[in-house]
Amino acid sequence: MLTEKNFIDLLNKNQRIIYKICNLYMDSAADKEDLFQEITLQAWKSFGSFRGDAQFSTWLYRIALNTAITFFRKEKRKPALITTDSFPENADYSNDIENQIKAMYQAIGDLSKIDKALVMLYLEDYSYIEIGEILGITPNNVAVKMNRIKVKLKESTQKHYQF
Repeated sequence: MLTEKNFIDLLNKNQRIIYKICNLYMDSAADKEDLFQEITLQAWKSFGSFRGDAQFSTWLYRIALNTAITFFRKEKRKPALITTDSFPENADYSNDIENQIKAMYQAIGDLSKIDKALVMLYLEDYSYIEIGEILGITPNNVAVKMNRIKVKLKESTQKHYQF
């Protein structure tokens, strides 16, 4: 029997997932907090249907991503998933590696919501099978999308970063 205590324990162990989604999909602290609360609420509402077929973290990623995407539609907000706001404008980016990293963040920021989620999960070392389970697509579709995303990122990074 799943209890409130089980939910709280599992959520505490996996809350970094929610923070990552909030940081990925929101810019301001207030928006991040609102999304965090909305994801937590949706997870709690859905917890009774959690059968344990998948890991809790996989289930939570799916809830969090679906909630984040729905949150945008409902609020009619333009997502800014990954931004370069964390890079101060007056900072010295003379180092090539820093310029490349900045260009990569800009390129990721140009991707669609789903593609950003895919990249995030890929960078978290989730397998194509796990990514497919979280996003509700086949592992084959994940592989195809990742190949297309890699090409987009390479092209976009080259636009943002002048060699």
